[in-house]
Amino acid sequence: MPAQPEEFDAFYSATARRMVAVVYAMTGDLGEAEDAVQEAYVRAWQRWAKLTREGDPLPWVRTVAMRLAISTWRRTKGRLRAHFRHGPQTHVPELSGDRVALVAALRELTPEQRQAVVLHHLLDLPVEQVARETGASNGAVRTRLSRARKILGERLAESDSTFVAEGVASHG
Repeated sequence: MPAQPEEFDAFYSATARRMVAVVYAMTGDLGEAEDAVQEAYVRAWQRWAKLTREGDPLPWVRTVAMRLAISTWRRTKGRLRAHFRHGPQTHVPELSGDRVALVAALRELTPEQRQAVVLHHLLDLPVEQVARETGASNGAVRTRLSRARKILGERLAESDSTFVAEGVASHG
């Protein structure tokens, strides 16, 4: 059965924006997230009939997008290190302290922990579905979530006290 453009277009319109947000939360890089999500939807279009026959195509698209983003991150890691050795850009827009702290804290998680946090807390998926999508056991997902929450709690608490201390110093 050939792909149905209207059906795919409706699926894309209903899910793409949130998918970019999920992958962005995983990677911390909006451009990479957009690229990975776009490629995942291209691949979904190519398999649309099969994906819709098997049920909901969204978990498949999400898994592909996350794997593409992680793969890209691994390939570019060395290039980014070289880029940062040459100094910062001349004009970098300001980011809120909260956003910087959250992205920094998320980067301290393992990729598996970060994926579990994004799927469970950002997408509100139950542990069982996170386990199915990641290929891990329910217990492994619960462990990843527990350890990730502990790390995030510690890092974000440290960030809060740093911001408060800096605020007091700059106003004192």
